[in-house]
Amino acid sequence: MDRIEMISQLQSNADQQWDVIVVGGGATGLGIALDAVTRGYKTILLEKSDFAKGTSSRSTKLVHGGVRYLAQGDVFLVMEALAERGRMLKNAPHLTTNQEFIIPVYTLFDVILYTVGLKFYDILAGRLSLGRSHFISRKRTLESLPNLKPEGLKGGIVYHDGQFDDSRMAVALAGSCARNGGIVLNYFKVEGLLKGEGGKIRGVKAKDLVEVKDYEVRSKVVINATGVFADEVLLLDDPAAQHIIKPSQGVHIVLDGSFLQSGSAIMIPKTDDGRVLFAIPWYGKVVAGTTDTPLENISEEPKALEEEISFILRTAARYMVRAPERKDILSVFAGLRPLASDPDNPQSTKEISRRHKIIVSRSGLVTITGGKWTTYRCMAEETLDRAIREGLIGKRKCVTKEFLIDQFNETGKESRLKIYGSGAGEIEKMVSDHPELGSKISESLPYTAAEIIWICRNEMAVNVEDIISRRTRSLLLDARESEKAANVVASIMARELGHDKNWISQQTEKISILVRNYIQ
Repeated sequence: MDRIEMISQLQSNADQQWDVIVVGGGATGLGIALDAVTRGYKTILLEKSDFAKGTSSRSTKLVHGGVRYLAQGDVFLVMEALAERGRMLKNAPHLTTNQEFIIPVYTLFDVILYTVGLKFYDILAGRLSLGRSHFISRKRTLESLPNLKPEGLKGGIVYHDGQFDDSRMAVALAGSCARNGGIVLNYFKVEGLLKGEGGKIRGVKAKDLVEVKDYEVRSKVVINATGVFADEVLLLDDPAAQHIIKPSQGVHIVLDGSFLQSGSAIMIPKTDDGRVLFAIPWYGKVVAGTTDTPLENISEEPKALEEEISFILRTAARYMVRAPERKDILSVFAGLRPLASDPDNPQSTKEISRRHKIIVSRSGLVTITGGKWTTYRCMAEETLDRAIREGLIGKRKCVTKEFLIDQFNETGKESRLKIYGSGAGEIEKMVSDHPELGSKISESLPYTAAEIIWICRNEMAVNVEDIISRRTRSLLLDARESEKAANVVASIMARELGHDKNWISQQTEKISILVRNYIQ
């Protein structure tokens, strides 16, 4: 992907009408853009920040059916998510893995309850199952989870779900869209909607925030896939529009791998706030969370609340022999869930759920809200099918059910560089040709100078945050170490992108300010 080249394509086709404009570069928007371009629609995606800047880079890193939704009786949602889980693992093998989970059980009732429940989970997964659930003894549970408290433990229930790297997945979707003829632009903010006869939407007014230049882009349909910011686009269409987003914040903490000492993850099904708690191995660290806190105000850089951090530490301490303390936290990250309320009764909380909703305004604006990463693909399919039924675009068949996101060499499936898909071999060759590029950006982070260079040339990183937070996962893995590495990353970027020493200083300072949100 080359941002300058794609803007040049946009400028050279300034008078053309696109088929689809997608507003929003998170999981949902990128999924829609890829679905659209692979159906043969002329497609452009515009994102006001970076790809997956918000919710889509701050998930629990799971590709899952949702065990807790099964407990809530939402069987359809679980079936849909399990099917999509299987497809996602097949379509993006370089970014997804089959993860074993263990539920520690302390009563005979829980043994029966979770064994039966997870057998049903297996049945719903059908041929896309990742492995059968089963009960294991107390001894085997403690062997698998050495840091688990043994007091009162009856055993464990093993089950399987998927795990992935969320922001790397987003970048892979953007790259796949571009390779298939679409245009995807980050730091390109939609500031208004173009309307034609009868008030029907005919495109958008947008601003390139990097070059500070305005554009008018025309299309047959505009799709609002902006997540927690969906109401802002709805208000551009109709200043009297009802708010439909009820945002909720989820917080995770990242700990050293020694707090789990296992390749298996822990799932605690009962917590004080009614959510499940996960402790999951991820890139050698442990991601623990999450919380569920309703919010009134939203921002691009949400901040964890003290009570959320304390809740995770307190709950983890109940189950871990070596309990994590505040000083052990390597990073804290908060994400916002775009929970969708009923547009006909937006004040009702009954309809708020992880289910997605598709709304078509009188102007023809298509808005999709809610949902989760696991179901991004079917959400995209349904959104475009709805636009077809509304007569906004011509009928074309979805092809993404078995669409490989990136070409990946299976011989390198164990390589750490597999996260770059087909780019892994290019990075390896860079280091082979220039061994000095194999130097790490920090002692405690795995990423090398070659990776930063490759990212600058291929993945549309505009600033240092793009690289340390989303192209690599440095900021989430170790926030303090990321601050130390910021100057090295900024210097490499400056050489690649043609920036001066002042830019390096400004970027380093911005990272120092940003890191404060992650080391509270």
